[in-house]
This record gives sequence, C-alpha cells and structure tokens, in this order.
Amino acid sequence: MFHAAGHDGNAAVVPPPYPGSGACAGDVLAHADCYRAAALALLAPGIGPASRPPGRLCAIQAIELYLNAYLLNRGRTHCEIRGLRHDMAARAALARAHGIVLRRRTAEHLASLAANREYLLVRYAPERAMNLSQVNRMTASLEQVAGAVHAAVAPR
Repeated sequence: MFHAAGHDGNAAVVPPPYPGSGACAGDVLAHADCYRAAALALLAPGIGPASRPPGRLCAIQAIELYLNAYLLNRGRTHCEIRGLRHDMAARAALARAHGIVLRRRTAEHLASLAANREYLLVRYAPERAMNLSQVNRMTASLEQVAGAVHAAVAPR
C-alpha cells in the first residue's frame, strides 16, 4: 500500500495500481503474441502429451490477451476488461459488440471455453482432460482470434 496525504493532511492508504493498468493495446497485443508462440510450440504435433495442459493454458491466455488488446483499442478501460474476469464468452461478446468479426465455430468455441470452465480445468483438474477442447480446435480459435485482432489493432 502507498500512503498519500489526504485533503485534511492525514495520510490516506492508496492501493498500488493494478498490474498492467498502464499497458496500451499494442503492449497487450505483443504480450499476446508471446503467449501464442508458446502455445503453438507446446501444442505442436509430435510434442508429448505432458505439454498439452501448459499449451492449452498458454492458448487460452493468448486468446484472452488478444481480445483485451482489441477492447482497449476500441476504448474500453482496463477496469472494465478486468471485470470480465476469465469469462471468454463475455469478452468475445463485448468484442463482437465493438465490431470484431469471428467465424461462427470460433465464437462457439470461445463460448464453450467459458461454459465448460476450461481455464480452470486445464489449470487444476488433470483428471478431467477428456473434457477439454480438441487441440486442433484450440489452435484454430487461437489463430483466428490472433488474425482478427492483428488486422484491427495497429502495431506499436
């Protein structure tokens, strides 16, 4: 916590800024690209099954970051975006309301990520691996979202 003088001269406790609050859309886009590269490397054909959970997690994180970059570029605030938590369906719906165009299968997949709580399953429930998206569906959604956001958000 930071301490700052209040109107009456007494010290007021001010919470530190939320991490990432100063990032612009281009910064978030570059961050998403890093997670995308990691996801594609971990989900590549021929890589062992032990890399699947980290690859899925990186893919989900990249998709979330791409949509965040898009929303920031369209004037949404960091606070509004954080309020979406990890709800990919809500994030995608808001991005669609701001003009992003996603294929029907991608939009359906993003909704299923939220409905199935895949973000949590991939992190904490190895026994439920059969309930996760197919790897090719995950990478297709990742690539489609990345392409749509890159087309809409100018690089820094």
